Amino acid sequence: MKISDLHDMTVDQLDDELARLKKEQFNLRFQTATGQLENTAQIRQVRRDIARIKTIETAKRAEAAE
Repeated sequence: MKISDLHDMTVDQLDDELARLKKEQFNLRFQTATGQLENTAQIRQVRRDIARIKTIETAKRAEAAE
């Protein structure tokens, strides 16, 4: 996920994307536990995307509060 795409999203869209990524993270953890996950780098990528969204969302909420 590109940061420029995230900056263009609204706070509601970011919330939706965050929920989608958290579901994906859960599924990846479940696959890891059952031994079905082949590409373990996906877990790291999803975790970083979640952090990016949270950072941008916090900044947008702070701008709106001002």
